[in-house]
Amino acid sequence: MGPNFASIMPQVIGVWCEEAGHDVNFVCYTGRESLLEELKVEADIVFIAAFTHSAQLAYALSSLYRSRGAVTVVGGPHGRCYPDDAAKYFDYVLGFTDRAVIQEVLRDCAPHRPLGLRLEAKRQPAQLPGVRERWKFIEPTIAKAPTIKLVPMIGSLGCPYTCSFCIDSTVDYQPLCHDQIQEDLRFLMGKMRRPRVGWHDPNFGVRFDQTMAAIEDAVPEGSIDFAAESSLSILSEPHLRRLKRNGFKAILPGIESWYSMGNKSRTGRNVGLEKVGQVSDHVNTILRYIPYVQTNFVLGLDDDFGDEPFALTKRFLEKSPGAFPAYSLLSAFGQAAPLNLELQRHARVLPFPFHFLDNNHAMNVRPKNYTWTNLYDHVIDLRKHSFSPRSIRRRFSANEGVLTRSLNFVRAVSSEGFGRIRYDSTVRRLLDTDLSVRRFFEGETPSVPGFYLDRVRKDLGALWESLPTGAMEHDPNAYLKAQPAAHPAR
Repeated sequence: MGPNFASIMPQVIGVWCEEAGHDVNFVCYTGRESLLEELKVEADIVFIAAFTHSAQLAYALSSLYRSRGAVTVVGGPHGRCYPDDAAKYFDYVLGFTDRAVIQEVLRDCAPHRPLGLRLEAKRQPAQLPGVRERWKFIEPTIAKAPTIKLVPMIGSLGCPYTCSFCIDSTVDYQPLCHDQIQEDLRFLMGKMRRPRVGWHDPNFGVRFDQTMAAIEDAVPEGSIDFAAESSLSILSEPHLRRLKRNGFKAILPGIESWYSMGNKSRTGRNVGLEKVGQVSDHVNTILRYIPYVQTNFVLGLDDDFGDEPFALTKRFLEKSPGAFPAYSLLSAFGQAAPLNLELQRHARVLPFPFHFLDNNHAMNVRPKNYTWTNLYDHVIDLRKHSFSPRSIRRRFSANEGVLTRSLNFVRAVSSEGFGRIRYDSTVRRLLDTDLSVRRFFEGETPSVPGFYLDRVRKDLGALWESLPTGAMEHDPNAYLKAQPAAHPAR
């Protein structure tokens, strides 16, 4: 992970392990370090927090450490989403993790092979170690960030919304202790001249007045800059005024779709062009108070049909040129959401290697209303429109501040804008020219095409040799197969 997006839970695990009397070595791998050099430290037990797109790397690391006699543990999103697959390569696979789960692992600390032991708390922790306790792990992580350094904080767990594709859609919303938030913010002001805080809440500010009161009591106006992900339903103009007054410089609202999720965007039953107009006006209002706005969209949803969804997004960009659009391809991450069961029942989930499941490098759900070539044509066209010289100029003119303009420009011309256009264009060409790619996308064969194998081999580098046999494949229907068999009514 980039150092400004490093997860909180690995830092929490480090604190809990130290409190249990263990020596801890903490590594945040950003993709730029020499990982083999970083990992020369001897270890009895290794905890690896992995998003699914880093699963192959995590499997290789587990194999390497097991060969040295260590016990290995995987957690994070991949452990929750693909526990059956992860259990083949780790001694422990953790779902929801609290202090009691970590203590159980440390007490046992034994190999479990050929299948790892799965452990899970009944719910997410009610309390987490704060910034003061995690600082020894935070400080070397944010030191890796070149210019902007974001300290990770969290004020709540779970989510009040029920987006069918989201890992938090069935997780009860749970605010964390405001006293802890205040202690964290006061500690930061003593450590950094003007801290920048990135809130990791799935939706920041659900209990808006209480959360903002906690911040206002702890932070003198203008002392800390904040960035948060929030829903449009929370971002009313009175709330925006309060956010601006308290130093919020970046907001990332989810729009997701022009045809559904109206409760999240405050658009009610409005869909299509009506929703575009309403959301655009709202986003332009946000931009009057908060300089950096990223709007999040999911492409390839089952609600989408024909040219209209993409044309509507272009219309939105024309009406709100200051917003930076972030696009995700519809993806089904194992057990992450109830929707995935339905997709698996209809044989729509493809066995793309985990390495590509980052919402952009592969869409592992066969689209309902598009052919693959048609969908990629639309996606490429939308990206080209979003990051054309004209759109970049209009965004630059609509933005305020050197930092906002610079960040949006760099994102547009680097891997996130131009880079994804190039990558999608390569996949689109292979759909026409490489039969193995076409057959894999159509679900006619589970054999992973050479194009994808070669990219994983290149990205893993020396660790490719440590990748266990079979680790490039997985059962895309494991979630469905794990469901209890239905008994006929008598």
